[in-house]
Amino acid sequence: MQPPSASPCRGGISWQGVLLAVSLLTFWNPHPTAQLTIEPVPFDAAEGRDVLLLVHNVSGNTVGVSWYRGQITDRSRLIVSYSNITHSAAQGPAFSGREIVYPNGSLLFVNLTKEDTGFYTLQTTTKLCASPTHSPGGPTSSDPSDPPASAQDTHSAFCGDHRAILSVVCTEKLPKPNITINNSQPMEGEDSLALTCEPEISYATYLWKINSQRIPDGDRLKLSNNNRTLTLFSVTRNDTGPYECETQNPVSASRLVAQPSLRATNTEPHSVAMTCFSDDPGISITWILNSQTLQLTDRMQLSPDHRTLSIDPVRQEDAGEYQCEASNPASSTRSDRYRLAVICEWPPSHPVLPSHISLSRAIIWHQP
Repeated sequence: MQPPSASPCRGGISWQGVLLAVSLLTFWNPHPTAQLTIEPVPFDAAEGRDVLLLVHNVSGNTVGVSWYRGQITDRSRLIVSYSNITHSAAQGPAFSGREIVYPNGSLLFVNLTKEDTGFYTLQTTTKLCASPTHSPGGPTSSDPSDPPASAQDTHSAFCGDHRAILSVVCTEKLPKPNITINNSQPMEGEDSLALTCEPEISYATYLWKINSQRIPDGDRLKLSNNNRTLTLFSVTRNDTGPYECETQNPVSASRLVAQPSLRATNTEPHSVAMTCFSDDPGISITWILNSQTLQLTDRMQLSPDHRTLSIDPVRQEDAGEYQCEASNPASSTRSDRYRLAVICEWPPSHPVLPSHISLSRAIIWHQP
C-alpha cells in the first residue's frame, strides 16, 4: 500500500518526470538518550539515481544494524544487516540487489525505482540488547567476548528502531502553458479580470509576470491559493501589458549543475580536509572514492552541508582518487579527480624507530 503522500503516476513519464521525495517519521523506542537521526542524501533524487539514507549518531555500543522493508521487523522483511563484530553484511529475503549497507548503518539505494516507495525501518542492536543472557529484569553480560546477535536474533532483541518513509512523487513533463481570461472586454474602473494559467497540473507551481517583471504587491491584485489564477480588481489602463505565466515542478525548475571543484588542505600532519566548491544553489553533495560512493569511517566527518570532508587521522587505506559530485533533480556532475597519497601514518600502525618516520608532513596530494 502506498503512503498517503504518494500518488499514482499518470500516463507515460520520462525518467526526468519522476522524483523520489524522502520524508522522515521518527519512532524511537525505548532508549531516552539516543539521538540517532536519518538524513536522505540527496533529499530529492530522480528515479534511476542513487539515494543514501545517512545515519547520524549511532551509539558506540552498537554491535549491529538491520534494515527492514515496512514497519514490521519480521524476518521475511529483512533487507540487509551489518555486524560491527564480524564487519560483514548479510542479505535478507527482501534484498533486491540494489541496496548497500555501511558500517555506520547508512543504507544506499542504487538505481531508484517507483517500487521503492514505502516504509523502511532501521533497527539498531547494542551490546546489552544483543547479549544472549539479557532479559527484562534479569542478569546481563558485558563481556566483550560475547557473540553478537545474528541476523535472526537482531529482529527480536533490540534497543530501538528508527523508521523512514520513501515516497515517489510522479510529476508529468510540463506542457507549454497558456492563459485564459474570463472577460475579454472589461470596463475600466468597474470590472475585475481573472487570468488563469492552463492547464491545471498536479505538483506544479505557477509564477506570474507582467512586462517580464514579477507581479508587484498591491490591493488590486490577488493570487489564488495555488497561484494558478491572477485576479485584477477594478482594472485600469495602467494594467495593460503582456502577461506571462510559468509552470514549474522540481524537475523542470532545476538548472543543469556546473562542474564543482575540489581543494584539499593539510594544516596538521595527521589530517586532511577536502572541500567541494560550487556556485549552484539547491544542490546535494556526494563524495566519491575510486569511482565508488565513499564509505564513511569513524575517522571521517562531513560538514553540515556535506561540502567538506575531514579525515583525522589519515591512514594508508584512505589513499586514492577522490571526487565530489554535485547534483539536483535534473542533473549531476563530478569534480576532477584528486589523488590523495599517504606516505606515512600518525600514529603508525606498527611500532617503528624514530628515525624511520617523518612527522613534518604525513600526507601529500596532487592532481594528475
